[in-house]
Amino acid sequence: MEKHENEEDWTWVGAGPAMAVASAFAGAKLETLLLSNTAAVAASSPAVAASQIRVLCKPLGATRPLIHRARPTIRCQAASDVFLPTPDMIDPNTALASPSASLSALEQLKISAADRYTKERSSIVVIGLSVHTAPVEMREKLAIPEAEWPRAIEELCGLNHIEEAAVLSTCNRMEIYAVALSQHRGVKEVTEWMSKTSGIPIPDICEHRFLLYNKDATQHIFEVSAGLDSLVLGEGQILAQVKQVVKVGQGVTGFGRNISGLFKHAITVGKRVRSETNIAAGAVSVSSASVELALMKLPESSHKTARMLVIGAGKMGKLVIKHLVAKGCTQMVVVNRTEERVAAIREELKDVKIIYKPLSEMLACAAEADVIFTSTASEAPLFLKEHVMDLPPVGQEVGGLRLFIDISVPRNVGSCVTDLETARVYNVDDLKEVVAANKEDRLRKAMEAQAIIVEESKQFEAWRDSLETVPTIKKLRAYAERIRVAELEKCLSKMGDDISKKTKRAVDDLSRGIVNKILHGPMQHLRCDGSETRTLSETLENMHALNRMFSLETEMSVLEQKIRAKVEQNQK
Repeated sequence: MEKHENEEDWTWVGAGPAMAVASAFAGAKLETLLLSNTAAVAASSPAVAASQIRVLCKPLGATRPLIHRARPTIRCQAASDVFLPTPDMIDPNTALASPSASLSALEQLKISAADRYTKERSSIVVIGLSVHTAPVEMREKLAIPEAEWPRAIEELCGLNHIEEAAVLSTCNRMEIYAVALSQHRGVKEVTEWMSKTSGIPIPDICEHRFLLYNKDATQHIFEVSAGLDSLVLGEGQILAQVKQVVKVGQGVTGFGRNISGLFKHAITVGKRVRSETNIAAGAVSVSSASVELALMKLPESSHKTARMLVIGAGKMGKLVIKHLVAKGCTQMVVVNRTEERVAAIREELKDVKIIYKPLSEMLACAAEADVIFTSTASEAPLFLKEHVMDLPPVGQEVGGLRLFIDISVPRNVGSCVTDLETARVYNVDDLKEVVAANKEDRLRKAMEAQAIIVEESKQFEAWRDSLETVPTIKKLRAYAERIRVAELEKCLSKMGDDISKKTKRAVDDLSRGIVNKILHGPMQHLRCDGSETRTLSETLENMHALNRMFSLETEMSVLEQKIRAKVEQNQK
């Protein structure tokens, strides 16, 4: 059997099992099956017709040479994602004997579907939407506040095929990182969860999302942490946000070894790129870009006289204030829920007049401002059309238009405000105009950063490969423990019922000691940190050898156990 270029056609070389296989393919939802013997097709026509598969006949010479693989089982990437039977799985003498033969083949397909979990390890998957792929209107609906990340992780890990998870939600991106026991099933479940929590239809999410797996997923988070995927190349705030993912994830069920290791390694990469490439030098953050944008829209003569209002004194708001000061602003009003953060900023910037106002006075402050920066975590808009239309007009010296620079996601300024002729609203997606400056220099530094990321990605993959031996270690210990317990019971039964607890304990300790000493050597050869390719290769060879010698692969795979446990748990 071989796959053809259009990824819809298969050729079965041989006539005997044609009918059974064709029927089985019906279960796999394939559209076309090519058989190499016309007579066999004629003989099996009832079954083939019932399967509604388009069958094409070609002489044996028309087929391409078969590709021989180490394993006889051929994976079929069809809609049902099952394993296809090979000729040795079907008896040619009975395949055409009766109509029940096709059912037998189908049953074999169903049985072998579970075998996929023994052939694959779990995958790291990224399902994301970013400023590069989705508009802010969609991102704000998908955004998950930091306080809800633990809840989101637990809900995601409650899905049947998701073992670990993390959420990275910022103004520029909403990305879910997951360890999936099945790639396409995991993606399907996460996408459905995203749709349910945001109210966005699944087709709309699929239109704007991006999907990355394993090495590509690893490289992506490394690029994100290094600032290479940011709207502003090299910006530093994203590294702090990646660190926050790890901080929030500590102790949360579902933020497991693979995801935790991935994000911690990403932090290392982000630090290394910034220290070795100097990519952040001269690069602007979202906050500084927002200030630059405001100054671009104001007449140059008003840069130092325009009345500035900053709403929100969190991390983003503080950076906006600092960048305004760097551009020569000496006075501004800051609206925040509490005065503590504003007082701390005022203490840090002693030469600047910073006036604090509570949220209750926000509209009154807006009436006296020419430029309004918003950066709060509010999930509802702070400014609507009816609020802004009642504000007094601004002077012609600042262009006659009140500027709203909204760098919040979800947005703090309603889209309806853009209908007003007296105001102009800019959000994070409008910052691209600023980002274009000095891009060429940062791109050269980005190429240097990519070399570091490639190197670090290999190290992470090697570390993850080294984890493959963990199930073998567990199964080998369990195998030895079963033998030890069985032999211990035999020994104690021969010693009679009148032996003392001290003697029982001594015999038990003796058996444990013997097993531990025997296992010490094999266990040492199954452990490595993945730092050296040669050592890792030898370790994996040792793992496969031990699996063969002790028939450990015949036991239910760890992945299959996890799948069954999750399904049973969710059915309760």
